[in-house]
Amino acid sequence: MMISKYTTALAGAFCLLAAGACSDAEPGDGASADGDTQILLFSLATGWVHDSIPAGVEALTALGEREGYTVVNSEDPAIFNAEDLARFDAIIFLNSTTGNEVENEWLIGERRDALQDFVRAGKGIVGIHGASDSHYSWDWYGDMMGGYFESHPEGTPMGELSVVNSDHPATTHMDPVFSRTDEWYWIADFDPSVDLLVTLDPESIGEPAGADKPISWAQQFDGGRVFYTSMGHTIETYSDPVFLDHVAGGIAWVLTGTE
Repeated sequence: MMISKYTTALAGAFCLLAAGACSDAEPGDGASADGDTQILLFSLATGWVHDSIPAGVEALTALGEREGYTVVNSEDPAIFNAEDLARFDAIIFLNSTTGNEVENEWLIGERRDALQDFVRAGKGIVGIHGASDSHYSWDWYGDMMGGYFESHPEGTPMGELSVVNSDHPATTHMDPVFSRTDEWYWIADFDPSVDLLVTLDPESIGEPAGADKPISWAQQFDGGRVFYTSMGHTIETYSDPVFLDHVAGGIAWVLTGTE
């Protein structure tokens, strides 16, 4: 059964302050004193609000500590300006949905210019799950993500995944074929020129036989680097070491474009 995810809900404020692990960025905040690598973790949702966002913020902040960079969380779209984005080396869009309601879009006007300039300066973008369910009125955003969320089969079934490119930093730790539970996205306007990393066998979740569905990919885009995975719906995902290493590899890859 296919269901649409264009359900709208006003976003709440989510930032899990776990033992000081989560930093809350506001426009105008200065960069860290030691000048380390900084990543903006943007988790605003004005469409479907995933209840896994707080777990994702906590896990990705801890991942930054493990990998040696600072993760700064914000839900304030005003941070998308040239001055504030200049301090960051990459941006993670964590389930930052707008759905298909234009009035819910927060990347508008000069904020769009700031994001485009950020990417064109060679910096990195990571999209997780609902990041593809966002800004349908802006073709550049969809091109950056590699496609748009279209629909998903019902529930969070166990699916069989295959690694298509085992040489990418996001997949070197993965078994060639493995199973996991998630909400599985079907992607519209998928760009076949991206570096496809992981696919899903639709039969493994009870869907009709057909070509494997794209799940994770990477691409060089408009001067920068972009990694996207449609995994990341459930709270449990953010304690899964396979998923976290997958994202860590994607982050490492997009950061190499900033050197």
